[in-house]
Amino acid sequence: MILDWGSIAAVLVVIAAVLFVAPYVGAYMARVFLNRPAPGDAILDPLEVWIYRLLGVSPRDTMRVREYAIGLLLFNALVALWAFLWLYAQGDVFAGYPGFTPMTWDLAFHTAASFTTNTDFTHFSTHVSLTEWGGLLALMVPFFTSAATGLSVAAAFARGFLRRDGTLGNVYADLVRSITRILLPISALAAVLYVILGVPDTLTYYVMAHAPGQAASPLFLGPVAPWQSIEILGTNGGGYYSANAFAHLATPSVYVTLVGLFLMLLLAFAMPFAFAVMVRRPGEAFPLLGTALAVFFIALLMFGYFEATGNLLAGGYRFAYPADSTFQLTSVYSNTGATNLNIGQLQPLAQMVLLFGMLTQATPGGDGTGFATLLINVVLAVFLAGLMVGRTPEYLGKRIGIPQIKWSAAVLLSHPFAILIPTAIAVVGGFATFGSPAAPCCSSSRARRRTTARASRRSTTARSSSTSRAGS
Repeated sequence: MILDWGSIAAVLVVIAAVLFVAPYVGAYMARVFLNRPAPGDAILDPLEVWIYRLLGVSPRDTMRVREYAIGLLLFNALVALWAFLWLYAQGDVFAGYPGFTPMTWDLAFHTAASFTTNTDFTHFSTHVSLTEWGGLLALMVPFFTSAATGLSVAAAFARGFLRRDGTLGNVYADLVRSITRILLPISALAAVLYVILGVPDTLTYYVMAHAPGQAASPLFLGPVAPWQSIEILGTNGGGYYSANAFAHLATPSVYVTLVGLFLMLLLAFAMPFAFAVMVRRPGEAFPLLGTALAVFFIALLMFGYFEATGNLLAGGYRFAYPADSTFQLTSVYSNTGATNLNIGQLQPLAQMVLLFGMLTQATPGGDGTGFATLLINVVLAVFLAGLMVGRTPEYLGKRIGIPQIKWSAAVLLSHPFAILIPTAIAVVGGFATFGSPAAPCCSSSRARRRTTARASRRSTTARSSSTSRAGS
């Protein structure tokens, strides 16, 4: 296992580079969301006008909370329907591909819902149930739209602090401009860089590989570079290959790992600066970013320490340990999920560090959504601080009252409730078990009481017999 100072220095250089460009990227993002003149207007303005006409919407209409939320839901519902139809139709269009297994309707529905919501939880093998065109047209579309949804939500949060009339902007303008002006340009540049570094990008489904002394076998290719660029940048995480970022074709060198680390942190670190520009408080970015960085670096040190004290070979590190471990932790803490390690073989305390990042969702969190979650924590902290000092809680000139606290608490509690309650139902109902199948953990309480009673009677009988023999 390679544990050298050169690898540590490379990781620190990448993080420093992200922090250096974050203010500039954030200022550009603020111009995009404030609809101010920005580079590329001459090309992108006509394109966006055509998209608005195709959608049948006007970008000048301002929306309140209800309209904005309904627009987000309708837009993503259409994206999910589009992905479902394409995935389900693959069985008829690409049936002649070698080893191709069409998706059933429930698998296609699960996959469409997973990728539309930025979850990217897969129950299929890409080279078995997904073709190159299915990946391009069915799943890369929600890669862009799910990330754009998170950025739009963060922009709406910022406008909520800025405006006094209760409007949040236009959801369709936010979604379109997030894709055309932020996600698409950066991911295109990243895809070119990935190709230079050896990541494949082709519409060829497979090539026959001829290994010495073995029969020819198919080597599955596809548009891996563009897929991986928006997957990482958009904090999606659904890898093109089943092994995700651990696959050799997806990550042929440690330089690809470092580029992925840069992309995962870029928009997350730029969002506080975009927020500060939008609310006209330039200094507001530093405490927000500093909070996320403090938790992130502490978690990185703890993860590295716990792994270094155990068996590093068990984790499946392919390259330098600092680069691989930093990529894995960043992937979890940015809600990306582009796994490059065998998480099940990590040290238990290192796994707990990853679980903490899954629960916080804000250090730095996913594109847009992580920063919005951080703002919700800020609202609660300001409210509690105001109560302790006896002052009316305010943040950026906005009074924080009972309705704001109720909504903030509901958002933060929804995450553990959505995890713990279904888990409890699954365990108590016998749908899931832990431990050895031969010794299920969830026997009925009545059976446990009977077993305990029998053991107690046997113990009492044994003690009585021993006492009788000792007396005689």
